[in-house]
Amino acid sequence: MHPAYKRVRVLRRSHAIWMSPRLWRPRLVFWAGALAIGVISVVFAHVADLAQELFRNMTAGSGWQSWLPILITPLGFTFCAWIAYSYFPNSEGSGIPQAIAARHLTDDEDRSRLLSLRLAFGKILLTVIGLFSGASIGREGPTVQVGASIMLLSARIGGMAQARGLILAGSAAGISAAFNTPLAGIVFAIEEMGRAYAARTNGLVLSAVILAGLASLGLVGNYTYFGTTTVTASGSAEWVMVLVCGVCGGAFGAIFSAIVLKASRRIKRLIQPQPLRRILMIAAGCGLVVALIGIFSGGQTFGTGYEQARSAVEGASLPPLFFLQKFLAGLLSTVSGIPGGIFAPSLAVGAGLGSSLGLVFGASASLAAVLGMAGYFAGVVQAPMTAFVIILEMTGNHDNVIPLMCASMLGYGTARLISHEPLYHGLSRGYIAEALRLKRAKERAEGEPVSAVQPAGE
Repeated sequence: MHPAYKRVRVLRRSHAIWMSPRLWRPRLVFWAGALAIGVISVVFAHVADLAQELFRNMTAGSGWQSWLPILITPLGFTFCAWIAYSYFPNSEGSGIPQAIAARHLTDDEDRSRLLSLRLAFGKILLTVIGLFSGASIGREGPTVQVGASIMLLSARIGGMAQARGLILAGSAAGISAAFNTPLAGIVFAIEEMGRAYAARTNGLVLSAVILAGLASLGLVGNYTYFGTTTVTASGSAEWVMVLVCGVCGGAFGAIFSAIVLKASRRIKRLIQPQPLRRILMIAAGCGLVVALIGIFSGGQTFGTGYEQARSAVEGASLPPLFFLQKFLAGLLSTVSGIPGGIFAPSLAVGAGLGSSLGLVFGASASLAAVLGMAGYFAGVVQAPMTAFVIILEMTGNHDNVIPLMCASMLGYGTARLISHEPLYHGLSRGYIAEALRLKRAKERAEGEPVSAVQPAGE
């Protein structure tokens, strides 16, 4: 065969491959999904901030308005719990356990119960209503479920077989776009979502984080979530703070995690005879106590806690008991069953704890707040790399890398001594067990042999 003819055949074949819809369709759908995650995250953040501002404006003042939360907050909690149970099942809580559970399940129908556009819409709507009601919740965890839902839909539209990898990529993109922390999104995917990480998903995760980040940057520009700080641990007194904040933060974080896991399991058993009625009673009771805590704290514990954490990072000391009040408000909001995350409230608790320890030890308020955030957050999620990377990116304090690492590792180590079960993975087991229960019930109803269904491994 003539060489020129061979070259023409090769060129034609290459052209046919590169112009094939089968090649480009999955890529275009994936890119569109990642960009959509970035845009939705920005819009979600803006609407959530408006909801908090409306609540503050309604309850501002020293007269009767300051007591409005006693009415608004329990009603808001009850409404969110009712809508979540009746119309958006599996939208409760953070959303990260649902994404983790979906990665372990192999059946598309099981995954669709945990991740879908309908659930994503309900998650955003109810989280915003919760913030409008004064709940101590965040939007970052819900953004993970939203991102994973969008990517799972992309897998179906694009005919992609890598559903589990795409769920991971969507979760990472959600964290990245929510905090403007691309590195934290990648580390979160590796450490928290994956646990046993598959190298073949590297490209998916990195591409999704880049595209979601570009969409976010295009809409709101580059920023650090909690402003910037340049403080660092340089002397022996500061390193004492590293030790104290790490150990105390990890202990409080583990206590939070253990209580949430135990309360969630007991509530599931408690509500069985009359699920809806008892869910609404629990939500209303939690909402009432959250309202009372908020009123007696001067409104400091309502919402995400972003403003308080940022002021602490920038050097202002928080009230000594703020961390305990925010801890209780966040705990009750989490176990109430309403949709909402724990990322931002946990960081606010950590900042408050660090600030209080800084007052005791006479240390820099800014340094103590940052170290407290690292120790407490690592204790709650038991993911030390995610903790120090996310705080590093949110504060822009790259000179404080080693102290942050130490505080995170101390927090993680202390938490492991108290509670051996990571929060998100412990909660995800409930969704996996429910999916397997429904599958076995369906097989029995259809008269088929009950299969020994097992979640997918890594």
